[in-house]
Amino acid sequence: MTTADLITADLVDLGLDATDKNGATRALAQRLVTAGRVTDLDLFLKDVAAREEQMATGLEGGIGIPHCRSAAVTTPTLAFGRSAAGVDFGAPDGPAKLIFLIAAPEGGGSEHLKVLAALARRLVRAEFKQHLLAATDAAALAEYIRQEVS
Repeated sequence: MTTADLITADLVDLGLDATDKNGATRALAQRLVTAGRVTDLDLFLKDVAAREEQMATGLEGGIGIPHCRSAAVTTPTLAFGRSAAGVDFGAPDGPAKLIFLIAAPEGGGSEHLKVLAALARRLVRAEFKQHLLAATDAAALAEYIRQEVS
């Protein structure tokens, strides 16, 4: 996986207004479809939901990381949404304000797990989370995330 195109400005939503995890996931997934990285929205959402049923993807500290492998994914991709109200992804300490959607091709090996691990390591750092919360420019934020997870 090349991190150069893992996340781009069009895959960043700094004003995600979904009220639940299905809406948040759908909004971010629609960005993946528009960008040509997901070919079938319904199949992809079904695969994300199936993964979510196995285990909640909410992490402490206001973070949600829905993710899956899917035949509908054309290239490994990361989308990011920031929710002022927060979205419940099942974390013990409450809703997620920072949501990362990781999409991996079905036969893509473990690349998405590497991205997941890199994100998890960064998200324990207050500085990283603060940068995500304060960002006002989608392109600059996409570049920052690419640098951090590469």
